[in-house]
Amino acid sequence: MITKSALITRDIDLLAPMAARGLAKVAISITTLDRTLARRMEPRAATPQRRLDAIRALTDAGIPVAVMTAPLIPALNDAELDDILAAAAEAGATEAGYVVLRLPLEIKDLFREWLEAAYPDRAQRVMKLVRDMRGGRDYDPEWSARQRGAGAYARLIASRFRKACARLGLNRRKLDLDVAQFRIPPRSGDQLDLL
Repeated sequence: MITKSALITRDIDLLAPMAARGLAKVAISITTLDRTLARRMEPRAATPQRRLDAIRALTDAGIPVAVMTAPLIPALNDAELDDILAAAAEAGATEAGYVVLRLPLEIKDLFREWLEAAYPDRAQRVMKLVRDMRGGRDYDPEWSARQRGAGAYARLIASRFRKACARLGLNRRKLDLDVAQFRIPPRSGDQLDLL
């Protein structure tokens, strides 16, 4: 499961037994540790501290947790990458991932409008770096580039991410879920097996 919500802790009683059997893990997205920036970027989402507390609670219950630093927005929150990963590792996360800001379809207009209103002093710089990572466009739908971007700035972020993960012991071992235990549910109209 991937979430920004600290409410995931309400399901520890369900997730812990599943995790013990290799059937569940949780990824919690943390975009920033700065409460002011968090309130501006995600006004209805859990605070950064509540997300870190959720990582700790899940980990304490034996549920593997990854942190997703997503979205990383150049010149806005990407400078926090190392600090977010360190805070999450300290809270118990063992895996990490990141996604560079993606601006498909109408999202690009909403984001630009928000950026101009919230950070007019940085808006042009942010959008220039986004386009630099997207081949001159706001968005690149190519499967290989849409999550990470391309170009010098994207390579810099990837390098920082790898080095921070290595230093913090994140991603040393990725937990693969035991999908052999899952069963395809019967199709509508199929006879259910009673025995």
